[in-house]
Amino acid sequence: MTPLYFHIINVCLHCAATCLLMHTCERYVFEKPRLAFITALLFAVHPVHTEAVSGIVGRADVLACLLFLLTFHLYIRSVDQCVSEDSFPSTVSPGSLLLSLFLGTCAMLVKETGITVFGVCLLYDALVLCHKPLTRGLRSSRLRDLPLLCKALIKRVGLISAYVVIIMSVRLWLMGGSMPLFSEQDNPASFSPHLLTRFLTYSFLLSFNAWLLLAPIVLCYDWQVGSIPLVESVMDVRNMATMLLAVVMVALCWRCLQSLQGQENREVLVGMLFLVFPFIPASNLFFRVGFVVAERVLYMPSMGYCILVAHGLGRLWSTVGRWGTTLLSVCMLLLILLFSLKTVQQNNVWLSREALFRCWSWKNRYVMKSMDMMNKTGHSQSLGYLIANFKAYANKAVFSRDHRLYPRHASALNNLGTLTSSADEAEHFYRKALDINPQHNRALFNLGNLLKSQGNEEEAEALLKDSIRYGPHFADAYSSLASLYAEQRRFAEANQMYLEGIESCPDSSDLHNNYGVFLVDTGEFNCWSVCTDGALLLQ
Repeated sequence: MTPLYFHIINVCLHCAATCLLMHTCERYVFEKPRLAFITALLFAVHPVHTEAVSGIVGRADVLACLLFLLTFHLYIRSVDQCVSEDSFPSTVSPGSLLLSLFLGTCAMLVKETGITVFGVCLLYDALVLCHKPLTRGLRSSRLRDLPLLCKALIKRVGLISAYVVIIMSVRLWLMGGSMPLFSEQDNPASFSPHLLTRFLTYSFLLSFNAWLLLAPIVLCYDWQVGSIPLVESVMDVRNMATMLLAVVMVALCWRCLQSLQGQENREVLVGMLFLVFPFIPASNLFFRVGFVVAERVLYMPSMGYCILVAHGLGRLWSTVGRWGTTLLSVCMLLLILLFSLKTVQQNNVWLSREALFRCWSWKNRYVMKSMDMMNKTGHSQSLGYLIANFKAYANKAVFSRDHRLYPRHASALNNLGTLTSSADEAEHFYRKALDINPQHNRALFNLGNLLKSQGNEEEAEALLKDSIRYGPHFADAYSSLASLYAEQRRFAEANQMYLEGIESCPDSSDLHNNYGVFLVDTGEFNCWSVCTDGALLLQ
């Protein structure tokens, strides 16, 4: 399959999201159409979107953003906006409201962050659409009548809140009643036993993501493992970035609370809602996520960033003179050109797997320079394994050199054994990996296969049995051990091993196919057709 058509669809979705963002800003955010255009233009060329638009996995974020905006637009259409200051707006279009619920559900099914659109809609309803009558009601002496007056708002809040609880319960039920499980390599901070380390690291990651939106200079498709070291002390200089972000966010919130009646404050409010809410599921605040930093999850929050930038530019335009306006326009044009250039440059990184790996090594060279020092404290072994893996794609010699920095990482040793062309070297690496982790089922499998090919069948059998023992859902180990039994003409044991493997790994088409070949070789033609049909269905 060619990736061209997948990429064309992603680009079309990105263009649609950009146009819808401009329409939304023009109708519900800005008074001046040029500010809505600047918001959309900045959103269209922002380099942090490269991963979401270039990678097929990122389509979920782009499509969820499109559904997010459609839901927001339909919800506002369902509420009457032509009301007096004394009366709360009623629901004038139940159809639009129900359609917004449906599209919001679709956004959640596409990407979990899509569900945050309901929180954005409710806050926009209460703080913008119902602001004037709500403020007058709170300031008046007739507080007892307030629930009756805002009955329409209470109904909308109750309906959407109940609906969100229901769809989240259904989603959790479909996931088997539990959240996804991740490893320490995916999100090291969440596995730290120290509460302070988790708090400081999570807080710093917020400022790190904010910096990616403000200045997307260094972008990377994978920020996992030790590419961002944990913040383990209050004396860490990176806490200054966290404090700066906290000051900025408090200032923006205070600006929103000061006066919501002015148009410019609505701009700040919508910018904050679009920036903060879609990022909440990725913040580790409510549950553990499977990454340290993922640029694609910034696709939706970047809408709020672009709105705030356009708002700031509009405020500056209104305070400076003619020459100042010209200078600001030139600076904004230069920023858009730089963002466009960076986006084109970042797109080249996604041309091939090797380009991605090479880019990772170059972007994280500052991490690689510090690996020797970090290795002394036992940190970043997974990082070295990852770097070695990437470099091995182009140069095995570099892999071996980097491996020496991380001699106690079993997976690195196992992978190095699979890369070498020397059987003796491969056996050395596999055995060394098993010395570190005797339960490493992949190393047990690889060493068992190697010894089987060398004729050492007794030890190979023991290793393959251990591989199945420590990895009961590893289909290749069942096939390999059954093949060994078949070669030794122990057909009954081979047949039993295939059956155990199919029971443990029912979705493995290769296991069904191999069992079918075994049955043909042993003359069991009646059962052969069943196995081959099962293999074809799974494929």
